[in-house]
Amino acid sequence: MAKVFITGGTGCIGAVTVYQLITHYGDEIEQVLIASRSSSVEQLEIWFGESLTRYVDEGKIAFAQVDLGDHQSLQSTLETFRPTHVIHLGALQSPDCASNPEKGLAVNLAGTMSLFNMIESLDPPLERFVFASSGAVYGKRAMYPEATVSENAQLSPPNLYGVWKVAGEHLATLFHEKTGIPTVSLRLNTTFGPGRDQGTTSAPTKVMKSLVLGANEGKTVPFEMPYRGRENYHYVEDVGAHFAGVCMLPFDGCQAFNIKGKTIEVSRFLEMVEEIADELGIAQFLETGIAETATPNLFICDLDDSAVEKQFPGLPRTPIDDGIRKTIERFRVMVTKGRVKI
Repeated sequence: MAKVFITGGTGCIGAVTVYQLITHYGDEIEQVLIASRSSSVEQLEIWFGESLTRYVDEGKIAFAQVDLGDHQSLQSTLETFRPTHVIHLGALQSPDCASNPEKGLAVNLAGTMSLFNMIESLDPPLERFVFASSGAVYGKRAMYPEATVSENAQLSPPNLYGVWKVAGEHLATLFHEKTGIPTVSLRLNTTFGPGRDQGTTSAPTKVMKSLVLGANEGKTVPFEMPYRGRENYHYVEDVGAHFAGVCMLPFDGCQAFNIKGKTIEVSRFLEMVEEIADELGIAQFLETGIAETATPNLFICDLDDSAVEKQFPGLPRTPIDDGIRKTIERFRVMVTKGRVKI
């Protein structure tokens, strides 16, 4: 039976990953231990609802309040729990990295390196390590003449967050070469869906959140996209399914994979939101567009995801319109319970 240690498990992607682990691989898992600086369970409740309490009471899910920068606490938690699998999602996101580089360096790089070092000495040895990387490891789209961008393309990160994700992938490779433990890095781009309203690429979710809040209050809550151009989208449940899948499904070696997604224009995404809002009878509460000051999207698009399908067949890729519909419908339920705020 697997014992899964997950950093950042109370965040948006962490919470949906825990949900996917429990719902799809629960029979193979003894316990999921969520290590996080935060003790909040709001993101987990989005997916589990009232059943979260039952899983905690049964011991299927447990919590450890651990900061990646607190090496002594992290080491003690790992030695006590003795995980068989680790999913490392804990990180400072792009805006915070830019505003506080020293903290970003400490969490995203030094924390990752410390985690690898601690895991090397675990007994029994780990069976799988999964690292949350990013499409921010790539350069501008103009660098790549091909129709799609594969994992072996040149890496040229456009910001500090991307630089540290490149470094994390290299640390993952060194870790695998030293230990032989199967190691996977997953590169993701714009994740949208319930709970994804923080970070540089949270704007698509904020559009839908503003729509639902406006409909609930009987007025528009304007929101403009701060960037323009083409964007590579992943529905949040798909992202959680990828992290859970590459953690639990058969794999040997060390490799980075692009998460499945689809690239469209930002303007087309907004059109799809409007179309679905119209279907649901709430289009009159949508006030959005692309800001006049919008800059080109910073992150790479047209990612080739054939490698992850070949290695881990069957992982989901929800059509964007279905993901938008699911997001709006879930937000509508959440807002009636007071769980969605501006």
